[in-house]
Amino acid sequence: MITPLDIENKKFSKKALNGYDPEEVDDFLDDLMKDYETLYKKSNESQRIIDDLKSKLEHYTQIESTLQNTLLMAQTAADDVREAAKKESEQIIREAENKSKEMTMGIEQQIADKQKEFDGIKQQFDVYKAKMESLLISQLELLKDINRNEEDE
Repeated sequence: MITPLDIENKKFSKKALNGYDPEEVDDFLDDLMKDYETLYKKSNESQRIIDDLKSKLEHYTQIESTLQNTLLMAQTAADDVREAAKKESEQIIREAENKSKEMTMGIEQQIADKQKEFDGIKQQFDVYKAKMESLLISQLELLKDINRNEEDE
């Protein structure tokens, strides 16, 4: 292949009247044309490859950008889900605490009601016991009076 240095150093033999041998110049030009054609084809092929690679690079850059956006959206969605789950769990805890307080108050009210009922029954029992004691005392007195009357007779 002819190099730029070959072209620069090429010397044609001179013919009559200070001219160059046309056949030698034509041969050189033919060689130069073949090398130039080869280089031109290689240059075009290289440019096509460069364009193809640029296109692929742009495509992969777009994919990378899409993946980064997708990753960012996934991270945001995960953060949103985590925040929503946290709020939901806090709400469930609050509801459970409120329900527990309501149940505790209900049980305390039932205990108070049962205590009142017990106190009422205890009071009724004390009244019943006093009546029975009074009845027994009066019966005892009656028996004593009957015994005294029998002794006096």
